[in-house]
Amino acid sequence: MADEDGVYVGRAAVDAAADRGWLLGHFKPSGDPRNSDEVEVKWGVHPKGEARARWTSGEKRTALLVLISGRFRMRFPGRDVVLSEQGDYVVWGRGVDHSWHAEEESVVMTVRWPSIPGYAVPAGDA
Repeated sequence: MADEDGVYVGRAAVDAAADRGWLLGHFKPSGDPRNSDEVEVKWGVHPKGEARARWTSGEKRTALLVLISGRFRMRFPGRDVVLSEQGDYVVWGRGVDHSWHAEEESVVMTVRWPSIPGYAVPAGDA
């Protein structure tokens, strides 16, 4: 919760549950220190075997995904990237189609920019 001094202290796993994993971005309330038009941050917790319901295409942002724990496969047209050691990461740019699959129970942190109002992946696809 934000204090009067504009500092927010939270717990990623708890706060992420309120917004499909997203901790920071344009979708947080105005005045909340987590509100940003420039960047979005997600704490993703994925059980073994979970996969994105469909590919993301026409992406309008650049993204960085960092493996915190587990084994996580990012899929790109013509190429898969397996993140298997803590700290492994992948960056992809605007227009790069992608999907993913949790090969083991995994925790990943995603940072993407910019934070675009009105741009949302349908529920169940994130």
